[in-house]
Amino acid sequence: MRVKARAKVKAPATAKADQQSLTDAELGDLQKSTFGYFLKETNPDNGMVPDSTKQNAAASIAAIGFALTAYPIAVEREYLTRDEAITRVLTTLRFFWNSPQGTQPDATGYQGFYYHFLDMHTGRRANDSELSTIDSAFLIAGALTAAQYFDGDAPDEQEICTLADALYARADWQWAQNGQLRVSHGWNPEVGFLKHRWDGYSEALILYTLGLGSPTRPLPVASYAAWTRSYRWQKLYDIEFLYGGPLFVHQLSHVWIDFRGIQDAYMREKGLDYFENSRRAAYVQQQYAIRNPKRFKGYGEYSWGITASDGPGPAERKVGGHTRHFFDYKARAIPTGPDDGTLAPWAVIAALPFAPELVLPTIKCLDDTFPEMTSEYGFKCSYNPTFSDGGTTSGWISQGYYGLDQGPIVMMIENYRSGLIWRLLRRSPAIRMGLRRAGFTGGWLTHD
Repeated sequence: MRVKARAKVKAPATAKADQQSLTDAELGDLQKSTFGYFLKETNPDNGMVPDSTKQNAAASIAAIGFALTAYPIAVEREYLTRDEAITRVLTTLRFFWNSPQGTQPDATGYQGFYYHFLDMHTGRRANDSELSTIDSAFLIAGALTAAQYFDGDAPDEQEICTLADALYARADWQWAQNGQLRVSHGWNPEVGFLKHRWDGYSEALILYTLGLGSPTRPLPVASYAAWTRSYRWQKLYDIEFLYGGPLFVHQLSHVWIDFRGIQDAYMREKGLDYFENSRRAAYVQQQYAIRNPKRFKGYGEYSWGITASDGPGPAERKVGGHTRHFFDYKARAIPTGPDDGTLAPWAVIAALPFAPELVLPTIKCLDDTFPEMTSEYGFKCSYNPTFSDGGTTSGWISQGYYGLDQGPIVMMIENYRSGLIWRLLRRSPAIRMGLRRAGFTGGWLTHD
C-alpha cells in the first residue's frame, strides 16, 4: 500500500493516465527497438557494451550492468531465446570473474570494483578512467538481476548464480570508504582515491543498498546515516520533495528496487517514500519547463526532461539577441542549471512508472513533433530546439545513442508494464539485507 504524504507536504494530485496517448503495443515497439542497442552493439566474445554509438567508444560497465538487467526482459518479451540470453550472461560474468584485478594501470578492476570504461576488445581499463563505485554498483545489480531470473537447475543457470554471488562478494565496500563514513566516488592507480564522496541525494541509493547488504565486507550502518544527513529537502513550484537537480538521480536506483511503500528513517519523518518522491520530481521538472525561466525554445507541458545527456556544444550562439552557451555531454539540472535548452527523452521515459499521466502524452508529442528523433534504437539521446547552426531553424538532435540512456528506457517500460525487474529484486537476499540494514521497513519488505 502506498504511503500517504503528511498533510503539511503539498504535492500535485495524481491524475489518471491518458492511456489513449500511447498504447501498450506502441510502448512495446519502443522497448524492443531500444533493446536493439544491447542486442547489436555488444561484443559477443566478452560481453562488453559500448558507452555510446560514437566511433571507437569504449565499453561502459554501467551499460554492461543494464544489459545484464535487460536480458531477462528480452526472454520474457521474446527478443531472445532463454538459451541465447544465458550465453550472453555467462560470457559477461565469466569475463569479469576471470579479468585481472590489481593495481596495474591496465587491469580491469581492483578490490572487486571496476574501471568505468574498458576496452571493447580486451576488457582492460580505457581512457585513464577511474575505478567507479557507482558504475560498479550498476554492474553488480545487473549480475544479481540475471541470477534471480536464470535460477534453474541446469548447470549453466547454476553457474550464473554462482558467478553473480562471487562477483558481489568480492567487492570490498569498507575499502571504498577510504577511512570515512561516506563512500568515495572512486579510485585510480595514479592518484589513489578521488576527492569526492557521495554527498547529497543521488543515484547512490543502489550503491548503499548493495554495500550494506554485502555478505563479506559490508558498509557499516553508520555510513548510510551519514549519507542521508547530507540530503536537502526543498520546495519548488509549491511541491516539496527530496531534492536532486538532474532527473536521472530520481530514477536509476528505481530501475532495480521497488520503493513503493517502504521507508527509511528519513522518509518516515517526511511521511512518504522514494517512489512518491520520484513522482514529485517528474512534476517539478515539467513545471520548470512550463515556466521556462531561461526562455529556451520549445520547453513546455510536453517538452521537458533535464538530466545528464549529450548536447550540441561546446559552442556559443547568438539566439534572439542573447548569447547562449551550449554544452556537450553534461549533467544538466534544475532550477539553477546548468541548463542550455537540451532535453532528454530517455529521462522522461524513465519516469513512466512514477507519472504515466505526464510521460505517455509527452512520448506521443515527441513522436508527432520530432519524428526525426527516432531511428534504429528508438529515441535518440537528446534534442535542443534552441540551438541552430548554418541558418537552420529546427534545432539540434543528437545523432547517437548512449547505453546509460537505453537501459533505463527498456527497464522502466518493463517495470511499468509488468513490474518484472522489481519482482526479481524483491527476492534478492542482498537487496533485502541492504534495505533492512539501511532501516527500511514496511510494504513488501515486511510481508513478502
